[in-house]
Formats: sequence, C-alpha cells, structure tokens
Amino acid sequence: MDVINILTIILLIAASALCFAIIIYLKKITNSFEELRNEFQSLSGEIKPLINSTTELSKKLNTISEGLKEPVEKTKEIVNSVKDRVDKILEVEEKIRGGVEGSVSGLIKNLSSVANGVSTFWKTFRRNNQ
Repeated sequence: MDVINILTIILLIAASALCFAIIIYLKKITNSFEELRNEFQSLSGEIKPLINSTTELSKKLNTISEGLKEPVEKTKEIVNSVKDRVDKILEVEEKIRGGVEGSVSGLIKNLSSVANGVSTFWKTFRRNNQ
C-alpha cells in the first residue's frame, strides 16, 4: 500500500465522519427549530385569549365612556346655568345697591337740607318773637 492509498482512506474516513457530524448537527438544529415552533404555538394559544379579553375590555371601556358623555354634558350645562344665574343675581344686587345708595344719599341730603332749613326757620322765628 502506498501513501496515496492510505491518505485516500484517511480522507474517506474523515469525510464520512464529517458527514455523520453534519447529519447529527442538522438533526439537533431541526429539533431546536421544532421546539421553537412548539413554543410559538403554545405562546400563540396563550396570547389569543389575552387578545380577546383585551378587546372585550376595550369595548366595555368605550361603552362606559360613551355612557358617561351624556351625564357629563348635562352636568356642564347645569353648572353653566347655575353660574349664569349667580352672575345675574350679583348684577341685580349691584344695581340695587347702587340705586339704594344713590337714593338714600339723595334722601339724606334732602333731609339734612330740610333739617337745616327748619333749624334756621326756628332760629329766625325765635329771634323775631323775642
């Protein structure tokens, strides 16, 4: 046997070993991908109910928020109505206060003028009668 035959046999044995190693590693890679696929399937099975419940929750929250819009609008209208009425009452109060103060001050001036006139009249009348 010469060296070329020995090297050829070694090369064939190494190639065969390499093929077996490739087959074993391909089997391991295939098993890993299969496990990954199984994990994705189980995760997908668990996510579907979560998505469904989240969708239902979202629908319920939308329904609740739609139901709350009308009472909130009514409350805003009531608050605005009360505010307007209070503003009107305050305006009327200011008008009354301004009118009463003007009238009362005019009345007081007139009464003090009449009192001064009567006082002067009595002083003059007493002087003349004495």
